[in-house]
Amino acid sequence: MKAIYLTMVIALLSLTTVFGQAKTEKFKVYGNCGMCESRIEKAAKSVDGVSTADWNKETKMIVVSHDSTKTDVHKVQMAIAKAGHDTEMHKAKDETYNALPGCCQYDRAPAKKEDHSGHMH
Repeated sequence: MKAIYLTMVIALLSLTTVFGQAKTEKFKVYGNCGMCESRIEKAAKSVDGVSTADWNKETKMIVVSHDSTKTDVHKVQMAIAKAGHDTEMHKAKDETYNALPGCCQYDRAPAKKEDHSGHMH
């Protein structure tokens, strides 16, 4: 009887560990169309440990599920930016963005400039 109980406890702990590694993240990714959606989701899924990625072109939000022992949201956002799409954490290189098809070139926020008014150098 003890062996059955011990086996059940070990099995339950194993399941808890496996499910405890799954993490879902939601963040903004800039894009416009269905081609953007394909590119963004493909880039996110290319990261080892990402199981699902679903980008919504209306809200510009992506929901990514991943194994937190293999990757993190930072790596996922880097991969998406490398594909040409700005995220909350990473901006795509200008060359990559400029190489996107015209319909995929979303309005980019201008780079923030430091305001030096009000103090002397």
